[in-house]
Amino acid sequence: MLRFMFGEPPRTDAGKLLEANQAMEQYAALLNKRIEQGRDNDHKLRKYEIYTLGLISSLDELEQSVYAAGKYAELVKSETVEGMTEAEEMDYRRYVYFDKNAFIRLFSLLDKLGTLMNDYLHLETEREKPHFSFYTVLRRMVERNAYPELTVPLHKLKDEGKEAMNRMRKRRNTEIHYMNSEMQDDLKQNHEAYFEPHQLENLSQQTQDLAQMMDLVLETLKLTFHHAYSQINK
Repeated sequence: MLRFMFGEPPRTDAGKLLEANQAMEQYAALLNKRIEQGRDNDHKLRKYEIYTLGLISSLDELEQSVYAAGKYAELVKSETVEGMTEAEEMDYRRYVYFDKNAFIRLFSLLDKLGTLMNDYLHLETEREKPHFSFYTVLRRMVERNAYPELTVPLHKLKDEGKEAMNRMRKRRNTEIHYMNSEMQDDLKQNHEAYFEPHQLENLSQQTQDLAQMMDLVLETLKLTFHHAYSQINK
């Protein structure tokens, strides 16, 4: 949808994105088939179908934001706020918009997935913590040694992305609870060198973190929905 802004044709799914979408679509199709067969007396299958279709939409929105943030980051060459041209400043502001949109959507998608997993795996995480995240659900799985065929690879993904995830979580928390995340460095620099030019945040590091976390999301979705498909077929 957003690629028109860069004079590009619409996205064609491939690689990990295609695999994640196929895993979700396959699960949703199986749920729909069971529903049409009259096998949804408690309406759980319809609930899971709606959650899955919502996650497909959320992934599409996330991918577009990640892509747009990366494209606009490439256009920002200056290392300081004061050194930017008017055009560069506009591209930087567009980068900030899509970057924030991306990292907020990323955590939102994971937490929606955690809600679905908690229900269909009967984990009852809400007994431990009423407002839980995806990572609370994963911790619950580890503590209960539940579904090791899924828990082990998901936990491995978490460990591999730990540093990037922590940086992104800090930015998310700053944005939501304290101040605009891109202004945090400005505040720090004002304390350390009040009259010096304000260095831009490390856009390269941020886009790398976002790309790494996008990969984590795609792998997590693929693993989880292949597992969900196998569970409903038992």
